Amino acid sequence: MRLLWLSLFTLLCYLGATAAQQDVPFDEEDPYFLLCGQADSAIADGNYSEAAARLIDAISIRPNAPESILLMSNLGMIYSYMGRDSLALETLNEANRRAPAMRTIVFNRAKVLLKLGRDTDALHDFATVIAADSLNLDARFYHGTISLYQGRLQDAEADFNILKTNDPESTTTAQALSALYSLTGRDRDAILYFKRLISIEPAAEYYASLAGCQLALQLLSDAASTINEGLDKFPNDPELYYYRAMLNRDRYRLDEAHADAARAVKLGLSPSKAKDLFNN
Repeated sequence: MRLLWLSLFTLLCYLGATAAQQDVPFDEEDPYFLLCGQADSAIADGNYSEAAARLIDAISIRPNAPESILLMSNLGMIYSYMGRDSLALETLNEANRRAPAMRTIVFNRAKVLLKLGRDTDALHDFATVIAADSLNLDARFYHGTISLYQGRLQDAEADFNILKTNDPESTTTAQALSALYSLTGRDRDAILYFKRLISIEPAAEYYASLAGCQLALQLLSDAASTINEGLDKFPNDPELYYYRAMLNRDRYRLDEAHADAARAVKLGLSPSKAKDLFNN
């Protein structure tokens, strides 16, 4: 976020130096830009309430300036970081009303809508960004992810293929494709991407998902290694115990399977999910 803000501040300086309608030429002592710099410093320190206050002050100096709309967009995101999502949405809606063609505002609003659980509205905004810029990979990731979990598999596949073609080595592409392939039964393809994710950022969910794919393919030795490695790092993860219960069940070690299932439930797994392990 720090880098994004610095990019915005650089843009504001450019706009301030070149926009013909500005009453005050660009100057390092211009209060507008001093306030922007203070907001930048507050964001770097994680002081979002101070950053919001300084942005409001800056916007009040030039409420109708084009660059102030960018500040308003960032103000909306700062409100979201503060947990004030209704105010964030209100701020972004106003910014969009003033500059309906500015994709950054629409993208930011989509993220807030997604956070509020308004997935279909967020999907629409991400689609608007993609319609204007088909290679906006961040919008493709979010649009594809929402589509995937809404069962719109063709749309998700199209979005994620764009990621695969244009940014094949990124973490977001691995996240997207691992989810797509595992949820559509392409476990062998998913394994490659879960292993990549683990190599980049080991997380319990990646170990558990990788083990699930390996178990689906009856790669029991591979699954055992994955689960053991995952439990060494995350000894209290319920999903890893769930998959170890599944592994022990498939190896006909039923006492161990039941013990692992009980441990998973104690750690937070749904009891019905654990019970289903032994219903077939």
